[in-house]
Amino acid sequence: MVTLAYVIAGSEATGGAGIQADLKTFQQLGVYGVGTLTCIVSFDPKAGWGHRFVPVAPEVIADQFEAATSCHDLDVVKIGMLGTPATIDVVARSLASQPWRHVVLDPVLICKGQEPGAALDTDTALREQILPLATVITPNVFEAKTLAGMDSITTVADLEEAARRIYDLGPRYVVVKGGVELDGPDAVDLLFDGEEVTVYSTPKIGQERVSGAGCTFAAAITAELAKGTDVPEAVAVAKRLVTAGITERVSSNAPFDAVWQGAGV
Repeated sequence: MVTLAYVIAGSEATGGAGIQADLKTFQQLGVYGVGTLTCIVSFDPKAGWGHRFVPVAPEVIADQFEAATSCHDLDVVKIGMLGTPATIDVVARSLASQPWRHVVLDPVLICKGQEPGAALDTDTALREQILPLATVITPNVFEAKTLAGMDSITTVADLEEAARRIYDLGPRYVVVKGGVELDGPDAVDLLFDGEEVTVYSTPKIGQERVSGAGCTFAAAITAELAKGTDVPEAVAVAKRLVTAGITERVSSNAPFDAVWQGAGV
């Protein structure tokens, strides 16, 4: 029997992140991926590789959701970039139309192609309408600071404090990703389930961010949950996959490298 997983996220034209990375991750972990597009993001090579952001019309998102969930019995979903309050509204309504075994939220709070005011409205809508639905939320340091209301996160103790604060907003599990943002030789991620703290640590592979790491991490958790893996082990699998993908990352003409999901576990 084929295991299914669903993703609602944006397209990223270089293939390094977004729904492209999500579906490749699902495939690598033996899961059949189904996807709904929320926005189209491309980089402008003529303007310093800045973001270009185009939202998909809410009615088109609703149509995609209807088709995907009518065709397949879907009960595990990853939420990636949503991008606008209107998108968040339609996704929240769509999610509420049926039960979900797991909702994994990669809380992409700000798209660089948006104006600051629009980004703030999006952040607020995401926090109020989508975050409480999450089984697992996977913020990076910037997102964790924003959600937790903290000025800085520089230590593992700070990761734990942020996770506890975000847990109080409604998700059942919080994974705060330290990545290359924390000092020290290791990339540290921390899982909090409301009672226990689990720390995942691997040696850093360079000091630069790699495109698609966060997308791949959350997608790997989603795929493993779809297969029946428990959350702590799903996070461990995701950590191994991303570490391998960064080690064998894909270079290009852009000023950033991308995770290679095919690197294996």
